[in-house]
Amino acid sequence: MTTSQAGRVYINTRECNGCGGCAALCPEIFIFHEDLEIAEVIRPEGGPVECIREAMIFCPRKCIYWEDTV
Repeated sequence: MTTSQAGRVYINTRECNGCGGCAALCPEIFIFHEDLEIAEVIRPEGGPVECIREAMIFCPRKCIYWEDTV
């Protein structure tokens, strides 16, 4: 079962090193801009918790986070 998270997803683009891992793991949430060499959140309202958590864990710069809206 996939659950949606209750918060907004963010990437600190100043910290992003452009590895693209988040976009590879969660293409419905993140996109990687090859020309800029940074990732961007394309669905800030969130999505599958496990997918986002996996991207957060994988991120070498730990620049992905979410803020609870509750």
